[in-house]
Amino acid sequence: MSDADKANPAKANPGDADGVNPDQDVNAQNLPGQRGEHGEVIGTRRGMFGANESGDTSGYGRLVRTVRLPGSAVRPYGGWFDEVADELEGALDEQGLLPENAIEKTVVDRDELTFHIAREHLPRVARTMRDDPALRFELCTGVSGVHFEGDKGRELHAVYHLRSITHNRMVRLEVSAPDSDPHIPSLVEIYPTNDWHERETYDFFGLVFDGHPALTRILMPDDWQGFPQRKDYPLGGIPVEYKGAQIPAPDQRRSYS
Repeated sequence: MSDADKANPAKANPGDADGVNPDQDVNAQNLPGQRGEHGEVIGTRRGMFGANESGDTSGYGRLVRTVRLPGSAVRPYGGWFDEVADELEGALDEQGLLPENAIEKTVVDRDELTFHIAREHLPRVARTMRDDPALRFELCTGVSGVHFEGDKGRELHAVYHLRSITHNRMVRLEVSAPDSDPHIPSLVEIYPTNDWHERETYDFFGLVFDGHPALTRILMPDDWQGFPQRKDYPLGGIPVEYKGAQIPAPDQRRSYS
């Protein structure tokens, strides 16, 4: 290293910022996705995956993590988020639907915008998001299922990812339903691309999309019992042979907890 480089460490390594390696600079602004103490606590997870029926086989059984959902955001949301929220609320109001009855909460988390929608109003909100000229979210890229056992009364969540080709924007609509009544209106009529996505979410999470043209399993056998991606689904499997070795099923492996 030259004398000039020794005098100027930042110049010696152009990938460093102000002479500090960003991969080693641990501070609040350099850590990904930290929520701190904000949001809604719905439970505590122990172990890597929260397994509680068959023991933890990951070797991380002593991990303890608070399960925290992001809370409602307050105005201003920032950037174009306020514009979209204002337009959606105004369009619903023009249709005679009070926005506060349809939108349960608005979340801005990790610089992303999510509207939590009451399930009975989901089709109207989705159609408004698609058809309103100021919104024009023409494409739904799919629906994701989520199961939060600790979120009592709304354990099952369906998350719709909407994209506006016109305005180059992306938002989410999120709907919840209880385990005891896992019904959500289908959006296939509004977004036909959701056909197979809703079938997959039904297959793995048991969410029933009312009005779907052919809601049947898409990956699991038709006579399969249960929904494999729910948190309360037991670990299991079949032994696997690999290069002469017999790898036991997950529920037969050594437990670290």
